[in-house]
Amino acid sequence: MAHGNRYDRYESYWPRYVPVAERRAKAALELKQRAKKGQISSPIVIEGRTIASSFWGRAWCDNLERYSDFSNRLPRGRTYVRNGSVVDLQISAGNVKALVSGSQLYDVRVRIATVPKARWTAVRKDCGGAIDSLVELLQGRFSKSVMARICESDKGLFPSPQEIDFECSCPDYAFMCKHIAAVLYGVGARLDTNPELLFALRGVDHLELIAQAGKDLAAANAEVPEKILVTDELSEMFGIELAEPETPAAPAKPAKKPRKQAAARSAVKTAAARPAPWAKGRKKLSAAQRKAISAKMKARWSALAGSRRRSSE
Repeated sequence: MAHGNRYDRYESYWPRYVPVAERRAKAALELKQRAKKGQISSPIVIEGRTIASSFWGRAWCDNLERYSDFSNRLPRGRTYVRNGSVVDLQISAGNVKALVSGSQLYDVRVRIATVPKARWTAVRKDCGGAIDSLVELLQGRFSKSVMARICESDKGLFPSPQEIDFECSCPDYAFMCKHIAAVLYGVGARLDTNPELLFALRGVDHLELIAQAGKDLAAANAEVPEKILVTDELSEMFGIELAEPETPAAPAKPAKKPRKQAAARSAVKTAAARPAPWAKGRKKLSAAQRKAISAKMKARWSALAGSRRRSSE
């Protein structure tokens, strides 16, 4: 009986180990119940062992690991985030809210201070003119000097331990529990697909980093106000095929007659106007004469027709 009491007291301080499969089953049931209440979850899903592969995600994780304050708990956090224990993670300005599956489902809150105005102004001044486009910024495709400036300890965009405050509903009273560590790594994984969330989390506008380049471009365009982009340039710029501009149709003109037909018709008209060759020198006949000639022709045709009938009989 005494042994049982000691075990009960031990389990009250140290909950029994719950296998990953059992934790996932409990988390799925809890999330299903929350979904019925309209709460949509956004889990962290990691394939393989690599937590983050993009510039922003790797830079976030590297920043966590550079501080000795977090070194003791980060390894357990990596294990938790890899096995899918972060079942929901939401990022907003200065706040990260998450649900982590452990012996039960734990609520984690992480508050991150916004970038001080003076620091952000310095970052913009040092990097703004060197970042030409939004695509380049979000993909992290810029020079090593810009990358070093953005990642600079205590002077860049990534928070120091003094700028991070957190709490977890689990019974672990350590400075940073494994659930919090998993959430911090989960932020790095989320930045792989949504790098702009880092700027929202730090309370700054990422578009301001390319504002200087935009001003330079506007000034260049102002010098040539009537510049026209031809179709080929637009197609190459946007990667699409542009249709040729439609021109208004000219009014239809009556079709011209072929020259050969016109010449032939003219010749016919001219010939009709001229007297026939056999008519030259022909005497004009009176009505009585035409009547007599017609009677003779009829008599001849009658005699010819009678001879043909007799020959056929």
